[in-house]
Formats: sequence, structure tokens, C-alpha cells
Amino acid sequence: MPRRGWSFLAAVAVVLASVAYPLVVWLALGHVGPRWIAFGLAGLALARAAVTRERIWVTAAAAVLLLAAVGAWTEGWVALKLYPVVVNLALLGAFAASLRHGPSAIERLARLREPELPPAAIAYTRRVTQVWCVFFAANAAVSAATALWADAAGWALYNGLIAYLLMGLLMGGEWLVRRRVRARSGGAAGAGRG
Repeated sequence: MPRRGWSFLAAVAVVLASVAYPLVVWLALGHVGPRWIAFGLAGLALARAAVTRERIWVTAAAAVLLLAAVGAWTEGWVALKLYPVVVNLALLGAFAASLRHGPSAIERLARLREPELPPAAIAYTRRVTQVWCVFFAANAAVSAATALWADAAGWALYNGLIAYLLMGLLMGGEWLVRRRVRARSGGAAGAGRG
């Protein structure tokens, strides 16, 4: 398999491991000590940094390594439950940086399908990127609250299911709004086709 294919597979594996992390922690409670989960989390952080090599994700990996070290040292779960907070803050940082330095994160995605975007579509994608920034900030706050104050089942339920359902609702809602905006403007204002 070409190197590019392995890179893609490694990136998919890292994303799937990140998505599964809350379930793994919940299943591990009472069966596996925090130190073993901390080692796994450290491996996940190093894999993410190796796969992406983007500064924001390397910084996030360093923060996750710190959480893993604290979790292993204290044999406590709270530091290990803060992983979703770091991921949300990294996504917030990436999306916010794209607003500052351009093009916006959503504009980049839209250009994959439609390379020539009209100015109205660029403005729309910028607004959608701002909405995602608000989402990631709010999601980080709720994730932190569940890590600090919720029981393990509540933490796993929010971070392993509810947060992803909310992301899906936001994506679906944006898709519906985009269709209305495109229809109202004759197809010139929305990003992407469909």
C-alpha cells in the first residue's frame, strides 16, 4: 500500500480511537486501573501528533500527554476524562485560527466540492465556521463539567453519544439552512452543492 494510503488509514484509526475513548473508559471502570488507560491515552496522543503534524494537534497531544501523566501518577480518572475537552479546544483553536488567517475551515471544505465560490458563499462559510467555534467552546465547557461533576455513566453518555448527536444535528441543520440560502439566492450563496 502506498505511503499516502497508510497515512489515511492511520488518520482514520486515530479518529475512531478518539470517538471510542469515552466508551473504553466507561467499560474500563472497575475492571482496569486508570494507569493502563493513561498509557493508552498517551499512545493515542502520540499517534495523533504523528498523523497530523499540525501545530494545533501537536500542542493538543502535549496537553493529552500531560493529562495521561497526571492520570497515571495519581491513579485518578478525572484527568483522563478531560481528553474530550482538549479535543474540543483544539478544534476550536483550529477553526478560530482559520477565521483569523483565512480561508475559513468551512470554506476549505466547501472548495473541495466547488473550487470557485462566489463572495456570498465565502461569507456564508465564514458564518458557519463561527457557529462551529461556538459549538466547540460550549461542548468543551459541558465536557469539562461532566468530567468534574458527573458520574462515569453521565460522562460517558455525554461525551460518547450526546456530543456526537449534537454535532450531527448541527451538520444536518446547517445542510437544511444551506439549501434554503442557495434556493433563495439562486444557488450563489450557499457552500457546496446539495
